[in-house]
Amino acid sequence: MLYLVRHAKAGRRSAYTGDDRLRPLTGPGRRQAKAIGKRLAPALKGAGVTTLYSSPFIRCIDTLQPLADAIDAVVETDDRLSEGESYVAVLDMLWSLPDGTAFCSHGDVIPETIGALVRRGCKLVSHPDWRKGSVWVLQRNNHGEIVSAESWPPPDAVQ
Repeated sequence: MLYLVRHAKAGRRSAYTGDDRLRPLTGPGRRQAKAIGKRLAPALKGAGVTTLYSSPFIRCIDTLQPLADAIDAVVETDDRLSEGESYVAVLDMLWSLPDGTAFCSHGDVIPETIGALVRRGCKLVSHPDWRKGSVWVLQRNNHGEIVSAESWPPPDAVQ
């Protein structure tokens, strides 16, 4: 399994005056990041994961940092996960990641990536959730192909 995380809540783009790559998580976003870390830590620790991958945007790195701290891992940045990048690069990345890996990207990249997986035969086993802080659980078969995708709602979402 792989875990594709949409970054947690960050301040509104229109209200942020600095470089958007540096836009931080909000208070609710930091709480989401902690909850995501708490939910994913047992699975990743059990899989022996020591590296997490993130878009170089601060809001993505900070979303994975509580998880990294919980499992004694490091967050590596990868430009292929950046906002505005092509899903093709993310698909290439998926094939090379070890099982149990979590990686964090953006609201434009994730739907395009999931859509591309579906076009390649991946089955959606839940209603898509694209909100900030949502997690996609990608299941592989014995050949390493991603065969199913399930989205988990953000930690603070009303069920």
